Amino acid sequence: MTNGVFDLRKVIRAGLIAGLVMIFTSAIGMVEDFDGRQIVDQLLSLGFLALFWFVPRAGYSVGSEEVLEGMEAHDKSTTNVVAGALVGLVAGLSLSVFVIITNALDLRDVFTRLSPKLVAVLTFSDNVADPNLVTGILILIAISVLLGAIGGALHLVSDRLRKQIVWAVLGVVVAALLEDVFAQILRTFGLTSVVRSVYRNGALRIAPAVVVSVASFFIAGRKQRGGSAVRKYLAVADPKERTKRSVIVAAVALAIIAVAPWVLGSLLSEILATTGIFLLMGLGLNIVVGFAGLLDLGYVAFFAVGAYTSAILTSPLSPFWSPEWPWWYTLPIVVVVSMLAGLFVGTPVIRLRGDYLAIVTLGFGEIVRIVFLSDAASGVFGGAGGIRNIPGIPLGFDTVSGSDPQYIMYFAAALVILAAWVSYALLNSRVGRAWTAMREDESVAEVMGINTVTAKLSAFIVGAVLAGLGGALFSAKLGSIFPTSFELLISIVILVVVIVGGMGNIVGVAAGAVVLIGVLGGPRQPGLLQEFGEFKLLIYGVILIYMMLKRPEGLIPNVRRSRELHHDEMSQDAWLKAQSESDDTEGATA
Repeated sequence: MTNGVFDLRKVIRAGLIAGLVMIFTSAIGMVEDFDGRQIVDQLLSLGFLALFWFVPRAGYSVGSEEVLEGMEAHDKSTTNVVAGALVGLVAGLSLSVFVIITNALDLRDVFTRLSPKLVAVLTFSDNVADPNLVTGILILIAISVLLGAIGGALHLVSDRLRKQIVWAVLGVVVAALLEDVFAQILRTFGLTSVVRSVYRNGALRIAPAVVVSVASFFIAGRKQRGGSAVRKYLAVADPKERTKRSVIVAAVALAIIAVAPWVLGSLLSEILATTGIFLLMGLGLNIVVGFAGLLDLGYVAFFAVGAYTSAILTSPLSPFWSPEWPWWYTLPIVVVVSMLAGLFVGTPVIRLRGDYLAIVTLGFGEIVRIVFLSDAASGVFGGAGGIRNIPGIPLGFDTVSGSDPQYIMYFAAALVILAAWVSYALLNSRVGRAWTAMREDESVAEVMGINTVTAKLSAFIVGAVLAGLGGALFSAKLGSIFPTSFELLISIVILVVVIVGGMGNIVGVAAGAVVLIGVLGGPRQPGLLQEFGEFKLLIYGVILIYMMLKRPEGLIPNVRRSRELHHDEMSQDAWLKAQSESDDTEGATA
């Protein structure tokens, strides 16, 4: 967009893409299924949020331009608003054509979700048999034009104000979607009347929505002084004072973990316990993939090995051997067996890299699952029937099992803390530096004297042990395990958690687990937003594609990893800057 003139082809292309997004969202049933969940009471539903969210984004993108080194950005004007409105118009017309076709033709033999109810929802009609088609289409087009114009108008405000506006909208959406969390916390402290005044039928009332929006607006506008408050609190020169403050922070964190299950209740504790188990596996895979750069697609095999080892040694119905040991006694055996499994996988793939390594580890994961499922090994692993009647974790005065999600959450938190400490200690050790060098360039690392064989095996072993511990807790939590619980999809989801959160960063992996597993849910485990259950794998894919295109370093990136990914961009900028300085010097000399 230059000199007040926009590129019409770019506008039409952006409008058609936005229209296709809305059509796809409607055709898969997301709009119809989500329409029952309100965000703002009687004003905005989750279905229409899913329908229209991309339109302002497309209206904004059509006015964006890439400003390279040495170039100046063009001035923004009301032309951006017009271009955004045209994007919304094209998107709205595309959706209108879709509504007309769906209403005129019965396509449910091929597209099962294209029903009269969908047409009624899209046209704001209460009568499914006779929807008000013309009025509904005009409203759809008007909303699309308005949202596209708003997206274009965001170019006319400062970066800070634009950020505040976006966060004001996100604040309302998050406060509504996390109604279960906030309501449970308020009820725990006896503030049930506050819950009724803020929420109605799971949606924010209009007045609280305005308050949340204004608060988010001003919070986002605060100046960032760099670094978190905790990091600045710990960043002192005196070692004794730093140790003292670290102990204080650790004590506060442990106190929060101790109180959290009883404040959040059973349902949220169950979700957090599941998130903790997946986070434990994520930290293990982060060592293999994030630290050492070894793409392991069969990581779920180590999880299964730990679960079956613990189940065989504790369950009275174990088909092979039934010593009925307490869960605590099985942990050393789980660690040893997981180490052997890590050696078994790591030894044959010492000389493999990249895609070949991924294919071999993928095959190993499937071999383990098929062995556990096969009838030939049913005398050891139970075959398709798995192993049942697995006892919980004995504490002397009681036994902790899946019916006690608060206590399971404590065990998950303890194992996660252990895994995080191991990861941090290894990353800053000689072994961790060897992993980092091997990840950046294995050939150069080997030439510099690093024993890549030992480094690879150590990464596989540590990752396998952490996954095995997660499997031991998983078996005690569920009370029964089956081969279907250890599908390839779990490995893929854990890899997505690591990539989205921030490969090579412990805090990033934790953030990825909370967002993907805690909020959306695991492959078979429910998350906080159970409405997304049918579509969570689709959402996984969308998030992964977006992250790969826009933020490959993850939500909370590792600094070194971020520099590696953007090395070419920084090199190009440095070269352009050097060329500019050289030209200036030559001009001054002349």
